[in-house]
Amino acid sequence: MDTVVIGQVARDLALRVERMPGSGEAADVRERIEVLGGKGANQAVGLAQLGVRSALLGVVGDDPAATEVLDRAVADGIDVGAVVHRSGTRTGLIVDVVDAEGTWRYLQDLPPEVLLTADDVAAAKSVLTRARTVVVQLQQPLDAVCAAADIARRGGATVVLDGAPPDPSASADLLAMTDVLRADDTEAALWADAEIGSAAEAVRTARSLLGRGPRMVVLGAGSEGNVVVWPDGEAVLPLGDADVVDTTGAGDAFTAGIVAALDRGPEEAARWGSAAAGLTVGHVGGRPRLSVDAVRRALVPVSGNPHSCR
Repeated sequence: MDTVVIGQVARDLALRVERMPGSGEAADVRERIEVLGGKGANQAVGLAQLGVRSALLGVVGDDPAATEVLDRAVADGIDVGAVVHRSGTRTGLIVDVVDAEGTWRYLQDLPPEVLLTADDVAAAKSVLTRARTVVVQLQQPLDAVCAAADIARRGGATVVLDGAPPDPSASADLLAMTDVLRADDTEAALWADAEIGSAAEAVRTARSLLGRGPRMVVLGAGSEGNVVVWPDGEAVLPLGDADVVDTTGAGDAFTAGIVAALDRGPEEAARWGSAAAGLTVGHVGGRPRLSVDAVRRALVPVSGNPHSCR
């Protein structure tokens, strides 16, 4: 198996309306999409679409929805053998309502039981140790996150962390087990314990995180796009010119693009991530619609001094 993605698995219901209804009002739905969703599943789907063999480690319930989402994952080419079926609980549901201006509201039914435990991760050890890359979504509980990163690192896999630390006190331990860190604007501020207002500040933050373990850090930099930093270089990736319909799932596509292109080097991997995110904001819902050819056509130029040693 090339990549194992550890994270959320859920039903995803995306609804497009002309405007958000106020209290006591109703709104007609202009578009409705029901798909496999959740951040972990979205990343696994994106990887599969980019030709990367991927497996998923997450939790579903014992209801009919579990069968539906896992059947969809299998149809997408994802290995679901490690997915945990939790007895006595319902599969997670995420409702994404987005209006004509691209403003969204989420409604989430994610019972605590659909979160991974350290025991769940330990039971999947054989899957994790066979993977070349393990992507760990940091929305999961800290003990599960740490167990996954530790098993993957000991097994020789490249460890990719996505998101913000579930407990700031564990940041140092997590970074020491990480090869690649990717965080959006809000998550980057949590890693920095301060707001990041510019690409220059994002680069400084990324370089400080780089010194604590990772060999590549990609952070959101607000309206200036994203930055990528590695030991002997850095680059700024401006936002593309895609028409934004719904930003849901853009970060998941970004991570999938990075992982799919890791063998191409840090700068190119970040460009793939940025292009994949740009392709995802143009439609309703978090499910990516990627292909290698589409990503290549959407690659954006970088700025800065990507090949200078520091």
